[in-house]
Amino acid sequence: MPDKLGYLSDIELFQDLSAREMAELDRVTTMSSVPKGRVFYRPEETGEVLFILKKGQVQLYRISPEGKKLVISALGPGTLFGEMALLGQQLHSTFAEAVEDCLICVMSRNDLERLILNKPQLALRVLEITGKRLHEAETRLEDLAFKGIPARLASLLLRLAEERGSLTISGLTHQDLAETVGTYRETATQVLNDLKSQGLIDIGRKRITILDQERLQAVAES
Repeated sequence: MPDKLGYLSDIELFQDLSAREMAELDRVTTMSSVPKGRVFYRPEETGEVLFILKKGQVQLYRISPEGKKLVISALGPGTLFGEMALLGQQLHSTFAEAVEDCLICVMSRNDLERLILNKPQLALRVLEITGKRLHEAETRLEDLAFKGIPARLASLLLRLAEERGSLTISGLTHQDLAETVGTYRETATQVLNDLKSQGLIDIGRKRITILDQERLQAVAES
């Protein structure tokens, strides 16, 4: 198992902790391997925990009463999630699934609250993370309400590229992209092929490369 303490010390949320506090953090967190395809959090689970993704990709999604899947967020390494428990909210109605082999650190709400009482600046950083997450959710809701499928997909690709620091987005299928923007796989595939024919993107196996950011941005704003 990789060095958990070394990994936690690299997480921005914990960078103000002393050596003693980091040792306590190491004691109260567990790191586990989650294989690709495993759903490791379900709506019926009541455990209030904070997840810290070290390696891999995780999808948070919900299932409608009709059985339709809507991806809430696609998370990459270094991401924290489950922090809404500190604000009285849980991952109600939400599934968390490893879409690649993952390494995940887990700590309880009580342990995180105890850390925050000793280090109030941690609360400010948690609020920053939560505020950013809410802003992203509002942007997605606006896209779903007012934009067509090409604009939604273009916006999603640009956001993923920014989050991952690369113009090549890997690990996501057309089905994943479709579920994130609220459409059918066939529709998403057709739009992606149209973007490719216009020279805006290149498409490979579970890989999309942005070739023309400026023109793709214009599509996203249309």
